[in-house]
Amino acid sequence: MNDKKKDTISIAVFIDALGWELLKTVPFLDDVLTHKQPLETIFGYSATCDPTILTGLLPRDHGHFSFFAYDPEQSPFRRSLFLQLMRLVPPALASRNRVRSIVSRILRRKLRYTGYFNIYNMPFNLLKYYDYTEKRDLYQPGGINSGSPTIMDYARENGVDFFLSDWRAAETDNLAGLQAALTDPRRSCSFAYLYMASMDAILHQYGKPHAAVDGKMAWYEQQLRSLLNTAEAEYKEVRLFIFSDHGMTNVHETCNLKKRIDSTGLTFGKDYAVVYDSTMARFWFLRDGAEAAIRKVLDQETKGRILTEAERTQVKSLVL
Repeated sequence: MNDKKKDTISIAVFIDALGWELLKTVPFLDDVLTHKQPLETIFGYSATCDPTILTGLLPRDHGHFSFFAYDPEQSPFRRSLFLQLMRLVPPALASRNRVRSIVSRILRRKLRYTGYFNIYNMPFNLLKYYDYTEKRDLYQPGGINSGSPTIMDYARENGVDFFLSDWRAAETDNLAGLQAALTDPRRSCSFAYLYMASMDAILHQYGKPHAAVDGKMAWYEQQLRSLLNTAEAEYKEVRLFIFSDHGMTNVHETCNLKKRIDSTGLTFGKDYAVVYDSTMARFWFLRDGAEAAIRKVLDQETKGRILTEAERTQVKSLVL
């Protein structure tokens, strides 16, 4: 028995895309996680949810919503010679995920962004119309757009010894890092934030149910049990919290919303602007009549709907 155990540690484990609909279908640390319950997420995607988790604030207060927002005056891409050259690349090549991933890394370095950055499928010639919202690392000082403090900022300001995973690193590296911090005789962490991101990619690729998902859940349980054993050997009290930012829904149907909008004859950048995300589209109306024309074609789309006025009011109360 270790008679010199450290006092108490709270281990917060973030597992990307571990939604309630998945968690309730598989056994997962049932003898350890004696309390489980669903939580409502925030309207938007990870770009919205993660800052809320870290600050405890709504988007209207922390200043983060989706990654891209129409703002040609503030666009960091307006004068990019690199993007001008990329417009000359044949579409068949420019549309490849590997190419766009490389372009994202180059732009990130050129813009000196420290936060998560990916241009996804945004056309190179249209990036000049948009600003990007996550320029800074959310987990480091000054990472939140509004300047609001995160739980990590609180720990830093109050001299709390804490462990923070690197969100860019592999899960195995983050697990090893926390194991090392727990057993370091020079440290007595009272708080640890373990970042685990692989489940999101697996669910995107395979959906649920799938053997790959079940295997990943079993792996998480094995790794977290090992981590708990280490923590309990080093600390008098260990508190474990597991949570996520969102769940995942299998894709059953798709719709070509862009084709409908293009059929209006309106001109992007003059009449309207839009961002097509995976499950929603956001519009900016730049000229009279554009909203009515776009609403007319959206009303014909049976695989989605326009938010009601009450829903729009609620969303406006959440975002800047």
